[in-house]
Amino acid sequence: MANCHSDSCYLLKVSHSGIKSQAVMSSQHDADCRCRPGPVDGCGLNRLALVNCDLTDLRRLNIVKQAESYEANELFDIKNSYYIGNYQQCINDAQKEPPNYGNLRLQRDIFMYRAYLAQKKYSIVLAEIKPNSSPELKPFKLLAEYLQTPSNRNSILKTLEEELENMYEINHSLVIVATTIYNHEHNYESALRVLKNDDTLEGLTLSLIIYLRMNRVDLASKELKKLKEKDEDATLTQMAQAWLNLALGGDKLQEAYYIFQELTDKYGVTALLLNCQSVCYIGQCEYKKAEITLQDALEKDINDIDSLVNSLFISVHTKVSADVAKRQLNMLQDTYPNAEIVVRYNNKEIEFDSLCLAFQQ
Repeated sequence: MANCHSDSCYLLKVSHSGIKSQAVMSSQHDADCRCRPGPVDGCGLNRLALVNCDLTDLRRLNIVKQAESYEANELFDIKNSYYIGNYQQCINDAQKEPPNYGNLRLQRDIFMYRAYLAQKKYSIVLAEIKPNSSPELKPFKLLAEYLQTPSNRNSILKTLEEELENMYEINHSLVIVATTIYNHEHNYESALRVLKNDDTLEGLTLSLIIYLRMNRVDLASKELKKLKEKDEDATLTQMAQAWLNLALGGDKLQEAYYIFQELTDKYGVTALLLNCQSVCYIGQCEYKKAEITLQDALEKDINDIDSLVNSLFISVHTKVSADVAKRQLNMLQDTYPNAEIVVRYNNKEIEFDSLCLAFQQ
């Protein structure tokens, strides 16, 4: 009778922090692991051999699921903190005792460096990601260079294009970085092309965001449908639903507010979630409520660019003094001199001054 649960068919790895399992199939034993009849009985098959094979397949499936579940649970808090904008908590959780499972360490580091980038701490990423670092980490060094040195962006874009041309298999980190950079450049077509084969939750969410920036709510709705099919309850899916509701407006604004509030109740208050709620209020012309919410957001993060921009926007509607409005503008210009809205404002100011001089002459 064939032995269908040979120890060489899979390896079970055990460490002091718990059981991590990985199915490692051995090609030379592959045939032995298939269900084969033993000595013929009255029915023509050895039922016991079939039962043993079924149990082996079940064990193997459980091992794979256990490994996937372990990884998902270990990374959930780190990823979730990043997604809702709690970047410092993401970093704190990532810097705790590192997991022994290699891929977990890598994924932890990826989100840690992404959180540092969100905090504008580019020098940390540039210093710690080395030439011999994992290919999954290197793209974030490129993103740090892009964000820190606007004068060198043309050269960085060329490097990015070369990296994409040499990407023979999906590097999710490179896809995320390329999409982020193309989004900054308003090159939405290239961003969507990069995301074409990335069907992860993050990839689908980024596609939805880009479609919203293109005012293609119809295509964004299709991406949301894909997200719901993958994981309707995921944080990214919920946030994507809320962002789509913001774009739709009307009664959907209140639904978006409730989603952001539910995320706040579950995972805590962040500047990102508060700012999103303020946008709901602005869409409903509830400017006083928006002002209070934005003040709370700025208390969480005084340098949050979205909160600064929205505070400046509603100053017209809340009738703040000209001095306060000017102070808010100065803060935005000092903190983010290269931000798109600041550059556009400065250009318009120059144009206005030129027109004034022309009419004076």
